[in-house]
Amino acid sequence: MNRIPESELILNSDGSVYHLHLRPEDIADTIILVGDPDRVPMVSRHFDSIIFQTQKREFVTHTGFVGKKKLSVLSTGIGTDNIDIVLTELDALVNVDFATRIARPQHTELSLIRIGTSGCLQPDIPIDSIVASEFGLGFDNLLHYYHWNNNEIEADLSQHLPNFADIVRPYIAQGSTSLIEKIAQQDIYRGITATCSGFYGPQGRQVRLRPRIEGFLDQLRDWRHEQHRITNFEMETSGIYGMARLLGHQALSTNAIVAQRARQQFSSNPTKTIENLIQTVLQRLTS
Repeated sequence: MNRIPESELILNSDGSVYHLHLRPEDIADTIILVGDPDRVPMVSRHFDSIIFQTQKREFVTHTGFVGKKKLSVLSTGIGTDNIDIVLTELDALVNVDFATRIARPQHTELSLIRIGTSGCLQPDIPIDSIVASEFGLGFDNLLHYYHWNNNEIEADLSQHLPNFADIVRPYIAQGSTSLIEKIAQQDIYRGITATCSGFYGPQGRQVRLRPRIEGFLDQLRDWRHEQHRITNFEMETSGIYGMARLLGHQALSTNAIVAQRARQQFSSNPTKTIENLIQTVLQRLTS
């Protein structure tokens, strides 16, 4: 096995990974990912006990227990660039021996569940509902930097995607089927989540600048292939799904619908909607 150089996996003087400031003993094997650092205590206040807390930059981590179930909650910040950092360093925590800088011979699989906010594309999905992402449709470029191979269903979907080749070459990554079956029950919508590299132009919003792709939302909203459709927008899911698969982990993205793009509406109480998603995910993870 090859030793990982100091320049490639940077460790702090206390033995923690560079960006997350975590050591292997600081995290659970089931980790909830949130974007906003302020959302970490919104999740961990439902823990029966908290045994570890840290923060570095936008990366806040709390680890504790719900009953006998050990959980961590970690804020990623915004965007798939941060997802590259978070998933690489989380994987290193469980699958690299920091003393020898060699990958451990026995792989440890993490369960990663994103609790995020999202804008909805489809008019039949009401505001303040929950969408679980069966797939992430990446309009970012993260996976193009890695050796990505589609599975059979991804390859089929990729052949039928709308063509945006003059702007970006989208990729599609499937989430964990076991996690979606555990958490996305009858009260949760399922669909394909489009992950964009920005909040305004990349998601078809116009403030003072006009987006380059005309009718972007309509193209995504109207696309269908067999039973699949694109349900919502956000900025992390495709990166989480792609990196999780490449590194050998299970991942699911759950989305609180706080914006209805088809109806141009925004939730009157997004905090309540997010709280409902948090409680739903925790209950199903620990039941």
